[in-house]
Amino acid sequence: MRKAFLALLLAASVTPALAQDKTVNMKVSLWVPPAHPLVPATKAWADDIEKASGGSIKMSVFPSEQLGKAFDHYDMARDGIADITYVNPGYQPGRFPIAAAGQLPFVFSDGKKGTLALNEWYHKYAPKEMKDTKLCFAFIHDPGALHGKKKIVVPSDLNGVKVRPAQSTIGEMVKMFGGTNVQASAPEARDAIERGVADEITFPWGSIFLFGIDKVVKYHMDVPLYSTVFTYNMNLDKYNSLSPTQKKIIDDHCTPEWASKVTDPWTEFEANGRVKMKALPDHEVYPLTAEQLGEWKKAVKPLRDSWADAVKKAGGDAAAIDADLQATLKKFEAGI
Repeated sequence: MRKAFLALLLAASVTPALAQDKTVNMKVSLWVPPAHPLVPATKAWADDIEKASGGSIKMSVFPSEQLGKAFDHYDMARDGIADITYVNPGYQPGRFPIAAAGQLPFVFSDGKKGTLALNEWYHKYAPKEMKDTKLCFAFIHDPGALHGKKKIVVPSDLNGVKVRPAQSTIGEMVKMFGGTNVQASAPEARDAIERGVADEITFPWGSIFLFGIDKVVKYHMDVPLYSTVFTYNMNLDKYNSLSPTQKKIIDDHCTPEWASKVTDPWTEFEANGRVKMKALPDHEVYPLTAEQLGEWKKAVKPLRDSWADAVKKAGGDAAAIDADLQATLKKFEAGI
């Protein structure tokens, strides 16, 4: 009887709050195709929000750039074209200098631990750097590598090589080592290599198979070369229009735990691609020696210096921000 009475009291305290909330419809925009692991994971996240809100928050997920181009997704959240968007801050070099720390080579060793580290670290800086949206969470994909027709071992091997880079910082690295950048979207990448427009590509492991690139490359550097930073951003006006109960539900779904739930399927997909590649007889997955890895790390130092300069120009304390990142990577055992 006591348990039943307590249950009734709880229902009386919770149900009216939810019942009084107006129904809010939200559009969630993703630029990846429906087959991408992020899409079903995001739909599950949206369904859980609807359930927790008693149906007062309804979300519709739009993949495949239905609401706008990938490049525009931050501004789409800012301007309310969509209510929540999947953002690649690196698509607009220089606009989000602090977040760009996660784009530097040899930062993250692991997608899951790296996402937890990045999310905790960047939440301290997003209120200033992304002040005209609400950051839900930040994450990375499982670290990608260099794949191509030629075996690249040391930085000087990129001299004269045509590379399709994954993001702008890696593009700067390619130029620094004497290579040429080839711009091609992920769906266009296989064709670019097949036609000889590009020789090498930086790409996550599982996506190599998803886009058929495994058919046109043979050599794969087995090192966590780079990751790409992503964020889910929400329109501020939409968030501020919610009731206190609804805001709490959104906040409860913008946690490190939910960042992990939404991105783990993608992390696992990419990590499994590396295992699959190693098992193929006609592909060479090769490690670097400690000396070779040391040479790469030393050679990319100017990229870190450029990052620090950009942060300083934006009014940030680059040394303190980097020290904070390094400490967070250590906390989660996510660094290299």
